[in-house]
Amino acid sequence: MSVLIETTVGDLVIDLLPEEAPRACENFLKLCKLKYYNFAPFYNIQQNYTCQTGDPIGPTGDGGRSVWNLLNVGDRFFPAEFHTNLSHNRAGTVSMSTVPIPVHHEESLVCGSQFLITFTDHLESLDGRYPIFGRVAEGFDTLQKINEAICDDEGQPFRDIRIKHTILLDDPFPDPPQFIEPTRSPSPTPQQLATVRIGEEERLVSEEDDENKFQREQEQEAEAEAVTLEMVGDLPFAHVAPPENVLFVCKLNPVTQDEDLELIFSRFGKINSCQIIRDKDTGNSLQYAFIEFDNKDSVEKAYFKMQNVLIDDARIHVDFSQSVSRYRQQLRRSQAQSHSHSRPRPRSRSPDYRRRERDNPYPRHGRERSEYKPRHSSPRAEEDREYVRRRKNEDSYIPRSRRFNDVDDDRYYRRRSRYDDDRRSSYRSRDDSYRHRSHREHEPSRRPY
Repeated sequence: MSVLIETTVGDLVIDLLPEEAPRACENFLKLCKLKYYNFAPFYNIQQNYTCQTGDPIGPTGDGGRSVWNLLNVGDRFFPAEFHTNLSHNRAGTVSMSTVPIPVHHEESLVCGSQFLITFTDHLESLDGRYPIFGRVAEGFDTLQKINEAICDDEGQPFRDIRIKHTILLDDPFPDPPQFIEPTRSPSPTPQQLATVRIGEEERLVSEEDDENKFQREQEQEAEAEAVTLEMVGDLPFAHVAPPENVLFVCKLNPVTQDEDLELIFSRFGKINSCQIIRDKDTGNSLQYAFIEFDNKDSVEKAYFKMQNVLIDDARIHVDFSQSVSRYRQQLRRSQAQSHSHSRPRPRSRSPDYRRRERDNPYPRHGRERSEYKPRHSSPRAEEDREYVRRRKNEDSYIPRSRRFNDVDDDRYYRRRSRYDDDRRSSYRSRDDSYRHRSHREHEPSRRPY
């Protein structure tokens, strides 16, 4: 029978010895099955000697207890079992930790849940004090990491080494009464979390890291800026890299043309594009260009051969391109296309649509005139409208465009204005209109201009 113990520094496979120590093996197997050892720390690490674990809290805990005591069917400790054929004569020997208790005026060694693992051979001095119940079959590299851990004076490592999981590979013992196997591994308790020194994923900063602190800060700042540019849309993604087949050429002569530059660099390989960057308004050369080759090897050849070469009386400078503008243009083009597909299509102006607008007198709302509230008007305004309607049916009706041209017709009038002087005699005032003479006595006196 075997048990797989997963730790923060590696895995251990322990083969148990049920014939020589049946009580200790059953206790150890059932505690592993109950996940009692999960998050238990390794402590009392003595280099090239032994290490101790098994208490869920560590050296400050209660010392652990047996599986029968956890199930309330037995005592906290059980008697130690020693076998004459077992000895601590090789590395990886697993034995129970013991504590002496007085029994009939004599000291007797008892065991609970804690156990030891030896690091080296020939530790026969432990025989008779710690009963052996298993040996490490696999994971000696994990034992070496535990042995080399940096510890304090009490043997407790500064960086926690803990048991993460225990998996039973074979269990021949029946479960005790009231035994219920948990469905999942339990989470660490607050008491266990309070004993954490340096967690598994926490990073220790050494002296060498302090020397490179400025460089790390620069890298973190650059990564944060790249993420910001990605969020605002200037970069397609944060970790974008410039193309490897593009060469940057600067310090060009303003008279150098694209065809001349492409002809000079074409001896290094096939050129996909050669573009001298120019001003948008004037079209003058900005004296730098981008040359895209077919492969990366051509770029490297051109970089080493064309450095400080004289072209059109100008000594050029070449470098690998650091521009990602092409990726940015592709990103914006794709975003524009996706946006155009998401926009609603314009309303069709088909002949049927125009016919509906022509036939419907109220195309916007589609309601009849009778549905609207009639506008409020005074009796005076109604009489004026009735007069206009009546005069339109007569033959003597004069259109509106000619009303004020015929000065002899007193049926058309104009309100007197403060700007009227000698010319006001050419128009009829409101008082001169015959259709208002009957209302003259009912009207209040007008304020003179």
